[in-house]
Amino acid sequence: MTRFAIRVEYVGTAFSGWQVQPGERTVQLVIEQALERLVQHPTRVTVSGRTDSGVHALGQVASFVTTASRSARAVRDGLNANLPSDVAVVDAWEVPEAFDPRRWSWGKHYRYRWLNRPSRSPMRADHTWHQRRVLDVEAMKVAASHLVGRHDFTSFRAAGCAAAHPIREVTRVEVARHDDEVWLDVWGNGFLRHMVRIVAGTLTEVGRGAETSEWVRAVLQAKDRDQAARTAPAAGLCLIEVRYEEGPPPWHGGGPLTLE
Repeated sequence: MTRFAIRVEYVGTAFSGWQVQPGERTVQLVIEQALERLVQHPTRVTVSGRTDSGVHALGQVASFVTTASRSARAVRDGLNANLPSDVAVVDAWEVPEAFDPRRWSWGKHYRYRWLNRPSRSPMRADHTWHQRRVLDVEAMKVAASHLVGRHDFTSFRAAGCAAAHPIREVTRVEVARHDDEVWLDVWGNGFLRHMVRIVAGTLTEVGRGAETSEWVRAVLQAKDRDQAARTAPAAGLCLIEVRYEEGPPPWHGGGPLTLE
């Protein structure tokens, strides 16, 4: 038995998210179908965290166990030969038997992109949220800074979130203009359901001038989802990277994160 980890890149537009769902085309489904053709036996893929319908990934990480004798290179190339054009395995490597892509993750990096110009872009419609009005990036930066640290992120947690608790630590946030786009980059130890998209929707109100930067601090402290803005569209969100160390982080096995 060998356990492999794979780094997966995909365009989420034509997928109903990551997780297998009856009658739906999902990333997990097409990878498991490709795996069965490669290793000649059914195998289940586990993942660092599910992505929703329409969300993209540059660095999603998943793992699986196989009894087949394959090198890491053969796993990568064999999967790519059997995968559709909107998903690819960028890398594959052997990992310890105990490796769990979710529980061993030390943090993730997400990026949200706005197209910020008067005219829309058909070429980028599936990867950005179009905003015609010029966004105030400096105000968005100040607003985003209130989210750095360990907080109760209930205000940025979607209904139906299965997480055991709402406490998460955001280690870094950047908001910057890149030509006719604005990017929100968020690094943290983990994220609640729709958390980054709700943050993006809330920062949009600040960028548009409808709310002040201090309003975001009040939203965070309220611990009430109704106080935050709408959830930003999925198309603008991409999972950039999942970070790992030699073993699982201390908050897994040592109890959940708590507010100090």
